[in-house]
Amino acid sequence: MTLPEKIARLVAERGWNQETFARQAGLNRITVREILQRPDKRLRNQTIRQCADALGLSVDELIHQPLEKLAPRVRRPSGTDGEIDGRLKLIAAVQPELKAWMERHPERAAQFSRQEIDELASLQGTGGPLTQFGVEHFAKLIERKRQLHRQLDLIAGTEYIELVEQLLGLLCERIQPYRDRE
Repeated sequence: MTLPEKIARLVAERGWNQETFARQAGLNRITVREILQRPDKRLRNQTIRQCADALGLSVDELIHQPLEKLAPRVRRPSGTDGEIDGRLKLIAAVQPELKAWMERHPERAAQFSRQEIDELASLQGTGGPLTQFGVEHFAKLIERKRQLHRQLDLIAGTEYIELVEQLLGLLCERIQPYRDRE
């Protein structure tokens, strides 16, 4: 079994579609589609690492362990979206603004990754930023960051990576001019 075939089987075991796997792995959907549909696809080391991370495995486990040993480890609990959905509902239970937002926007709430949910959780609390600025404000920020990550991932595989590195370097200098110079 090739590595893309193994990844495709593990993604299927997890119950993820291409979009969910792309979001969890931080990969663009074209790359994910090729991984899942082309068993002969040659994968970059970074892509393998991202796939392994999304599946909760080490790179070594993903590459060397037989599928039979890995499949039970990545199977999701039954339910709408398993662990992530449960974590979001737990946060919403103590954050009425988040609960109301989730009820109005279930499709957007379903797109949150574990890290994005943790980011929302860090903003809650009486008088906290989530209450002060509103869930919609932070949901839009998270969605914008997700889009930027997708765009950077696309650019990283092209000849424009050096240009993006220079631009980001300039922006970081502008944000933290004194910290970097010392």
